[in-house]
Amino acid sequence: MNAIWKAAGAAAWGAVSFGGLLPVLDQERRQKIEDLCPNPGGVFVAAFSYFAGRSPGNLALYARGEDYHRVLLRRLEGVCASLKARYPDHCFLPGADNSPIPEQGAAVLAGLGEKGQHNLLLVPPYGSYLFLGTILTDLPLETSVGRIETACSHCGACGRACPTGALSEHGLEASRCLSHLSQKKGELSPWEAKAQQRSPLIWGCDLCQAACPCNRHARETELPEFRENLLHALSAEEIKDLTNRQWKERYGDRAFSWRGPSVLRRNIALLEERTQEDDD
Repeated sequence: MNAIWKAAGAAAWGAVSFGGLLPVLDQERRQKIEDLCPNPGGVFVAAFSYFAGRSPGNLALYARGEDYHRVLLRRLEGVCASLKARYPDHCFLPGADNSPIPEQGAAVLAGLGEKGQHNLLLVPPYGSYLFLGTILTDLPLETSVGRIETACSHCGACGRACPTGALSEHGLEASRCLSHLSQKKGELSPWEAKAQQRSPLIWGCDLCQAACPCNRHARETELPEFRENLLHALSAEEIKDLTNRQWKERYGDRAFSWRGPSVLRRNIALLEERTQEDDD
């Protein structure tokens, strides 16, 4: 099994039985899982590293390579094919942000890593620069006996780095998170617009991860989809006259493309407005 996941490029993987998953499932999620896979036996969960260094740019690091949904599903489908060949009487359903499985909760239960104070999964030596994917199956699984390395010291660096107060000892307040605000459609409230205007990024946010000591020496990814053909920044000139169709043709393989060009245009305009104010 290790060879299958290594061939898929997983930084870490594990499994959790369906019974073991129940503590992180509400009734709605459980019902959706059982609708997808009657008599579920458990879930495989894997982490894929995307960190390719800290080059300057105005896009979050996770969004600079190929859309991770496409990458993970492609790689997970390869794993499913190998598992199907080994267990032909069972089903294997891949998921990456598109299934009712709580990926982070499953990853912790499967022993991949631990949840950091910044609300992200930490898997040494990759830090938190990770995408999670799952495979739901009716094959009876045993929960991995993994050794979770203690990584987060709850030093508070991530909370201090967050300019909007989204992180506190009580957890994450998603509505205040810059990553959330940068993706929000429509007109922003005055407070939201000011927060986005002060952000160095027009899509996403890396501030809490950059401040985390566990990411100081994060191992870089070996996956070509996240190392090659990177797009570090977008300018107003590049996207100002694009139709939605042209946008999809040019950027449809990027993780930020799903919101369309209007949100990015708004965020670029806010950043340019701040730059002008600073110059004045």
